[in-house]
Amino acid sequence: MDFTLSEEHLQAQKMVRDFAAKEVIPVIGEWDRKQQMNPAFLPRMAELGILGICIPVRYGGQGFDYITLGLVCEELERADTHLRVIMSVHVGLNSLSLLQWGTEEQKQRFLVPQARGEKYAAFCLTEPGVGSDVGNMSTTARREGDVYVLNGEKMWISLATKAHHFLVVAKTDPSVGNRGMSAFIVTSDMKGVKTGDIHGKLGVRAGSTGWVAMENVEVPVENRIGEEGEGFKIAMASLDNGRFTVGAGAVGLIRACLEDSITYAKERRTFGVPIADHQLIKQKLAYMQQWYDASSLLILKAGWMKNQGIRNTRETGMAKWYATDQSVQAALEAVQIHGAYGFSDEYPVERYLRNSKGAVIYEGTSEIHQLMQADYALDYRHDGNLRCELPAYDAEFWQSEPVNT
Repeated sequence: MDFTLSEEHLQAQKMVRDFAAKEVIPVIGEWDRKQQMNPAFLPRMAELGILGICIPVRYGGQGFDYITLGLVCEELERADTHLRVIMSVHVGLNSLSLLQWGTEEQKQRFLVPQARGEKYAAFCLTEPGVGSDVGNMSTTARREGDVYVLNGEKMWISLATKAHHFLVVAKTDPSVGNRGMSAFIVTSDMKGVKTGDIHGKLGVRAGSTGWVAMENVEVPVENRIGEEGEGFKIAMASLDNGRFTVGAGAVGLIRACLEDSITYAKERRTFGVPIADHQLIKQKLAYMQQWYDASSLLILKAGWMKNQGIRNTRETGMAKWYATDQSVQAALEAVQIHGAYGFSDEYPVERYLRNSKGAVIYEGTSEIHQLMQADYALDYRHDGNLRCELPAYDAEFWQSEPVNT
């Protein structure tokens, strides 16, 4: 068992770490206070190839593996959570779903411009009255000849007002529950599509979160992903990929809390010594280091399994659950270490705490993941053929150009 990162892993990690250190961290506090998204970040991430980091070269991407995706998400969230959220929706929930489920024609139309960063992508599952209970969604898609007519509203959609492509799950046959859902690519310029931003969020204030409303939107049949009735299966497979990015990002948030707390603890003095010399401060730092190491290993295991093409729903869920829960705890400890300064935005730890809370809610609440893991342990839960795994990482294929361009 080899835990050594490859030269390619280290190069991608350094590239994103340098971008975050030079271009994000110095200004992110300002944008967080404004509750606005820096308009330069998305184009810059596209320019660096980050938006297609793990998509095959033949589809416009950089051809790196799933472990690289995890490392990139860690580095981005080390700077700010909203950058990792971009990766979760654009790459994890949308682009990887197209790679997994899309036809060759759909990949050329939608995946290639997304991987190049020419178009931005989002994922539409949650509704104003529906979160974990996906089966009770009210968005419908009625087939009329060569089009589906979509009606409904999706809520808490990251990049809602920035995205060009939305992967939307809707009910095509409400009478059969989960088996009556289908998935579609809806574009922002289709007649009847409206979007808006949500303001007043606790955290991720520098990011774009909003709603997507669809009123009699005519979506061509060729925009349907998979077969009619496969929407639930596609949505769950998408969440597997999204949860991997969320967990990897939480590793970065734990690291941010730890690194900033170490710096402060060495500088701040009480009773004549740095507070780093006090045993209870050491205890907090030790726990944060433990949470980082354990979370990192869980994510690396899930990434390795993805690379091998091994089903990893349980392992990815465990990694997301543990890492996000511990990121909240790490942020709490970081604020405590900083004392009164941790209660102000003079230091970034208060932003870490606010940002940490979202990840224990979206893409499966901690309670949902706890129940899932219990069912796996009790042998009550069996994935069976519910999900189709991503293709195993094949460097020769991922990094090769298509025969005909």
